[in-house]
Amino acid sequence: MVEPINLNKARKARAKAEAKAKGAQNRTLFGLKKTEKIVAEMEAIRAQRKLDQAKRED
Repeated sequence: MVEPINLNKARKARAKAEAKAKGAQNRTLFGLKKTEKIVAEMEAIRAQRKLDQAKRED
C-alpha cells in the first residue's frame, strides 16, 4: 500500500522551491553592487572604443 501524501506539505514544498528559483534568478539579474555595475559599464565602453579604433575605413 502506498503512503498517503500530505497535500499541504506538498503544496508548501512546491511554493518554497519556486520561491528559491525566483530568488536565484533575481540575484543574477539584480545582484550587482553599484560600483560593480559602473565598472562593468566602463569596461564595455572601453571595449567598444577599442573595436571602433580598429575599424578600417574604406
